This record gives sequence, structure tokens and C-alpha cells, in this order.
Amino acid sequence: MSSAKYPSPIVWTQPDGSPVSCVEKIALLNDNLGLLKQECQDVLEDAVLMGCDEQQVRDVLHDVVNQIVNPLKK
Repeated sequence: MSSAKYPSPIVWTQPDGSPVSCVEKIALLNDNLGLLKQECQDVLEDAVLMGCDEQQVRDVLHDVVNQIVNPLKK
């Protein structure tokens, strides 16, 4: 993923800290992240164009991420 926050490819890691090595898994994770980033960008642009406060939109997006539940967590 190429952005200011991710200048080089992300090294996806497993819970034990070892890198994910499956090329297909890495590609899927990178694609999903790209889609998520674009969707967030669209939400921000739409909201700002409709007159919403940019910081509030960013705060709401952060809250959405913080509310995601891991269904596999024991």
C-alpha cells in the first residue's frame, strides 16, 4: 500500500510476531485495506461536501474502527 502512513509494504504479522508468508493472504489483506481506505476517503469527501466538520467525521471513522469485534477471539 503506498501512502504517507505506509511508505513501504506492510509486513502482516501473526499473533506470535512472525510474518504472514502466504502470498495470497497478503494480497487479500492489502486489497481489503485499499478498499477500506477508499471507502473512508469517500465518506470523508461526501461529508465535507455536505458541510460536515472534517474532524468530527474523522473521529466517527476512528470510533467505527474501535467498535469492530473480533468474532474469533476466545
